[in-house]
Amino acid sequence: MRSDFAAAAESYDSAAVLAREVGTRMAARLDLVKISPQRVADIGCATGDGIRELHKRYAKAFPLAVDFALPMLRAVRGRGSRLQRLIGRGPRLLNADVRALPLAANTLGLVWSNLVLHWLDDPLPALRELHRVLEVGGLLSFATLGPDTLKELRDASARVGAGDTAKRFLDMHDLGDMLVAAGFADPVMDMELITLTYAAPRAFLADQRHLGVRDALLGRQGWRDWQRLFKAWPRDADGRLRATFEIVHGHAWKPEPRQIADGRTVVKFHPR
Repeated sequence: MRSDFAAAAESYDSAAVLAREVGTRMAARLDLVKISPQRVADIGCATGDGIRELHKRYAKAFPLAVDFALPMLRAVRGRGSRLQRLIGRGPRLLNADVRALPLAANTLGLVWSNLVLHWLDDPLPALRELHRVLEVGGLLSFATLGPDTLKELRDASARVGAGDTAKRFLDMHDLGDMLVAAGFADPVMDMELITLTYAAPRAFLADQRHLGVRDALLGRQGWRDWQRLFKAWPRDADGRLRATFEIVHGHAWKPEPRQIADGRTVVKFHPR
């Protein structure tokens, strides 16, 4: 999948309608928390909308853009202003996998991740790594795809007897349990549905290809199966194809450790 994302760097922005909308909604949720992080990171930054939002919102913080596809990071640099590049104020770029970040523990005050974690077969190792690099009191804010994503495709598959090859996604309760297992405290989970419409099936498939996720999201179907599926796919009153995406939002904090490095338990006594 890394090669698909890398190849999509030039076309990504033309199709990233959902990611931009979800990023806007993630940013609105940050209005509800009062934090002043010294270091912020966008994990899976793609072409950089998220890190630019964080840099604008927390102007004094050190901004870090992280992606495992190097061409995406080059796009982040290319979309920065010339003045930022001249004075060295643009985001720092890091080519890395979220499951193995080359960062010291307790480094970041805020981690943002927009529509990334659901591509992992098991998000728990990534959540543990994000917990490791966050400082005590640091915040993880993320959005992923949930199980009702592309429910129209699954319904159409069942209706025509075609194979359901689309990727399955975890629900918010499972993700909440993973956050606790990774060491986070006070996870807050919620979900919403966003529906996009397309004039024709070819436009829907083209968007997924431009994003670099077509095969990972939809699986592989023969062209005849796709024809049958698209004929059964529901359309709106204007005859446009409907594609629903379930968006799971998560917020969680890194609490003070209950144990120190040698395994001893930390017990605090408060004077009366």
